[in-house]
Amino acid sequence: MDVSGPLSTQPNTPSKEQARIEQLREASEKLEAGFLAEMLKASGLGKTPDTFGGGTGEDQFTSFLVQAHAEKLVEAGGIGLAEHIFQALVERE
Repeated sequence: MDVSGPLSTQPNTPSKEQARIEQLREASEKLEAGFLAEMLKASGLGKTPDTFGGGTGEDQFTSFLVQAHAEKLVEAGGIGLAEHIFQALVERE
């Protein structure tokens, strides 16, 4: 095997600034997901039907389902709240 050119002994690590930007974006998306989860709960998503419901078990795990829906909404683009929060956090830094 012929390897030409210098080899780098340092791993490819993102700079501190890039890592911080990723943290801010992740925090913004989590905040939007939390907001959307509350809005979905308020709209009645996950409400147990009075008849033929899943009982206590369904009630206990509904919050996980609502949170998963909210996270998928954010992954699909959300409502734009995360981007506004992210921009505000970047400006503040």
